[in-house]
Amino acid sequence: MAGRRYSSDLTDPEWALLEPLLPGPSATGRKRTHSQRVLIDAMLYVLKTGCAWRLLPLNFPPWTTVYAQYRRWRIRGVLKHVHDVLRERVRIAAGRDAQPTAGIIDSQSAKTTEAGGIRGFDGAKKVNGRKRHILVDTLGLILKVVVHPADVQDREGGKLVLEGIKQTYPKLEKVWADQGYTGGFLHWAKESSGVLVEVVSPWWRQAKRSLPDLVEDVDPRKTFHVLPRRWVVERTFAWLGKCRRLSKDDEALPETTQHLVYLAMIRLMLRRLVRAPPV
Repeated sequence: MAGRRYSSDLTDPEWALLEPLLPGPSATGRKRTHSQRVLIDAMLYVLKTGCAWRLLPLNFPPWTTVYAQYRRWRIRGVLKHVHDVLRERVRIAAGRDAQPTAGIIDSQSAKTTEAGGIRGFDGAKKVNGRKRHILVDTLGLILKVVVHPADVQDREGGKLVLEGIKQTYPKLEKVWADQGYTGGFLHWAKESSGVLVEVVSPWWRQAKRSLPDLVEDVDPRKTFHVLPRRWVVERTFAWLGKCRRLSKDDEALPETTQHLVYLAMIRLMLRRLVRAPPV
C-alpha cells in the first residue's frame, strides 16, 4: 500500500487496531494473493459509495475476490465478532462497562431492488422492502441487528431482536421503545427475554392526558420533538445513512445486509478509537 487512495480507506492506526482481530493465514490452501487490508478497503469503498461489486475501480483486486472474502467472513461470523470486540473497547474508552445494562430498540424501512429475496410492504411508511431492526446501547452502538420483511409489525420484529438477548448480554435489564411496541410485546419481553421494555411517549401525548386544553391545537406531524432516549437510536440510523450502500437494500439475502450494517459500525468505531485518548 503506497498510501490511502480513497477517503473510505483505513488509515495506518485504524488498520493496526483491526488487523489482530482478523483471521490469520490458513495453514492449507493457496497462498494469499491480496492483503486483507486492501480487501477491507474495497469492501468499505462499496459500502460508502454504494456502487455494485462489479463496478469496483480497477486499482482494487477483482470484485469476485473481494466479494468472496466478504461472503466467507459473513458465513463464519468474522465481521460480527470484530464488531462486538470493537464495541466493548469503545464502551470502555468512554468510561462505561463493557456489557450494557440498557438499550433502545427501533426499526427502519428500506426499499429493495430487483435483486430478489424476501420483502414486504410497510403500510405506515408506504415502503415495499425490508426493515432493519436494531437494538443499540445508550451510546448508540449496535448490540444486534435483524433484517426482515417490511410488512412485519414492530412488536413482532422486536421479538426477533430480543429473543435470546440475555444469553449474549446478561446484564441487559431495560430497553426503551416507541409506541409501535405496545400491547402483548411488553409482557412477552418481560416473561420470555427477562428485559423490561419501557415505551417512551411524546410529550404532547402525555400532556393531552393531564392538560388537554393547553395542547389541543398541537399538530405532532408539523412539529419536531426530541424524545428522551429514543433520539439515540435515531442518531444511529443517521450514522448508517452516510453509507450509500444502505440507502436501499440491494442484497438478495437479509444476512448480507445485516453484516453490511456491522461493517459500517466497524468503520465508525475504528475512527472513534483512533481519536480517543489511550486508557
